[in-house]
Amino acid sequence: MNPHPAFVEDKTNIQYLEAAISAIEQAVIDYSDRQEQDTASTIDIRSVLANVNATINNSPALNYLCTTFALSLFECQILLLCVAQALLPYFSQLCAKAEGNEHLAYPTFGLAMRLFPNASGSALLPMSPLQYWQLVQVGANQEITKCRLQIDNSILLYLLGEPYQDERLIHLIQPIPKSDSNLPLQPSHQNIAEQIATIWTQTEAVSKLSVVQLCGLDTNDKWAIANRACQLIERSLKIISARNLPTDTSDINNFIRRWERQVALTNDILLIDCEQLNLTESELNTAILQLIQNLNTPLIISTEDRLYSPRRPLITFEVEKLSPEEQQNIWHSCLGNTTSELNEHIPVLVSQFNLNTLAIQSACLRVQNQPANHQTIPTNSSHQLWDICRTMARPQLDDLAQHINATANWDDLVLPELQKKILQNLIAQVRQRAKVYWEWGFAGKGNRGLGVSALFAGSPGTGKTMAAEVIAKELRLDLYRIDLSAVVSKYIGETEKNLRRIFDAAEAGGAILLFDEADALFGKRSEVKDSHDRHANVEVSYLLQRMEAYQGLAILTTNLKNSLDQAFMRRLRFVISFPFPDAKSRAEIWRHIFPQQIPTQGLDFEKLSQLNLAGGNIRNIALNAAFNAAEAGEPIMMKHLLSAAQSEYFKLEKTLTDAEIRGWV
Repeated sequence: MNPHPAFVEDKTNIQYLEAAISAIEQAVIDYSDRQEQDTASTIDIRSVLANVNATINNSPALNYLCTTFALSLFECQILLLCVAQALLPYFSQLCAKAEGNEHLAYPTFGLAMRLFPNASGSALLPMSPLQYWQLVQVGANQEITKCRLQIDNSILLYLLGEPYQDERLIHLIQPIPKSDSNLPLQPSHQNIAEQIATIWTQTEAVSKLSVVQLCGLDTNDKWAIANRACQLIERSLKIISARNLPTDTSDINNFIRRWERQVALTNDILLIDCEQLNLTESELNTAILQLIQNLNTPLIISTEDRLYSPRRPLITFEVEKLSPEEQQNIWHSCLGNTTSELNEHIPVLVSQFNLNTLAIQSACLRVQNQPANHQTIPTNSSHQLWDICRTMARPQLDDLAQHINATANWDDLVLPELQKKILQNLIAQVRQRAKVYWEWGFAGKGNRGLGVSALFAGSPGTGKTMAAEVIAKELRLDLYRIDLSAVVSKYIGETEKNLRRIFDAAEAGGAILLFDEADALFGKRSEVKDSHDRHANVEVSYLLQRMEAYQGLAILTTNLKNSLDQAFMRRLRFVISFPFPDAKSRAEIWRHIFPQQIPTQGLDFEKLSQLNLAGGNIRNIALNAAFNAAEAGEPIMMKHLLSAAQSEYFKLEKTLTDAEIRGWV
């Protein structure tokens, strides 16, 4: 079908229709006057329209419609008969008079066959263009020649000169949201858009068979590429969520027909939004496949995972995140000269936060609009920009991970100097990734191993989680503790999907992943004795690959270091043992356990350090003692700590010895 020509003015379409329906009206009147002779009207609609055409440069909507859908002259006249019924208030009376039946006060096939000399029974067939394209609605429960004919309202408005929009699809299909970005696509994404445009500009037969699939995590990037491809060939992009597709077979076929009609009149291109769908839902998956296989117009699919269509191959493009160089280009363009002092921070931002064009542009606007004196940027703009990026990139992992508000600092963390030094080295590697990987070229040696992974091993309560908090606070990054109960699934393949979601979201958002009690997930692979063993080994193997490819910071904690698969150990950048605290360390923990504003009286940290407990248990005792003291209306004293220690030991099923509490009270 040919592209739609430029619309003529509405008044021209109306003038054209007025002349056409005037001829139809006259035909009905002539027929009524000559019913006794039972002869057909001799009026020639074509000659009437030809006279109007001679005064109009562009082809009005009626001519384009009839040509596009290959309507016969008889079908065009039926269409005009329905237009007259819709626009002339007295036309119903004319129809009833012509039919000789007051109950048939509307156009029918029977009336049309008697009115027009070129009548053809093919128009009565369901597959005739008039009916197939639903240009007119045919009533039911009557003989076909007596059924009510009514023009589709969307077609009527189109014939009057309004831009076409199907009233049955308007609540399902929307234009692509207007983008606030005025930046061109970066080269990697522009290249994909140009390839898609090239596919669509091939022969019509090829372009109709072309279903383009854009796969990747960033919806904005995929939609921007699709929209750019449409702009290159001067066509408009419309979007439908796959969730809005009808699932009944007849309904989806009707949807396809209505959409193909819209494309014929507007040249639009459809994008199916399949983001975050559970394609195991058989009805939804069937509807998507039916649309892919039966639609005869260009189609784009936006999805995270590749769809498989057995009967119609898909042309798939993997939409990768923008490269660091491309992201830096966007940052420089958006910051401009007004914030040039921030340019030196761009490589670090790019190495930590994987943002798309819109997110970068939004972050720049926010930092540029911060209050400033004399049009200068505040000295803490780099911190503001970092925090803005951190917020915008924050991953959506609420169902699989717990966001931890990192409040601990180095003073709270009691560890031997060697362990602290290793933690500081870990932080330095995260901070200097941009320089080492990109400026010094290590990233060019391969994409694997560009992240930082660490194992914190030690008994419960020895400070492993607190150390992760200290790192997150020092790096000003979000910390997420992975909920293993939500990640591990009994269904084959689900655990891997959950893990992929976690790694992908965290990588894009620059978050730190904390796998607490990692031995439950990263355990040794076992000898395969049944399908369950095989599935468990597949999960571990997937984790091995994903950990190596992950480009962020992942921290594993375990109480059972020897239970971890040795393949994981080889891939870990840092392995830090958290020793059980000795008496000196325990005294230090006690000194830092109480907030400065809390009231205390007569506390002896050397005596408290005799309790042979780890830091986690010490915190429990301090907290319980604080509640006891608050209830008694007293400052925290040794007697409150004694009572709390007794409760903690009872919980641990341990005996509190005299040596541990001698001289407390």
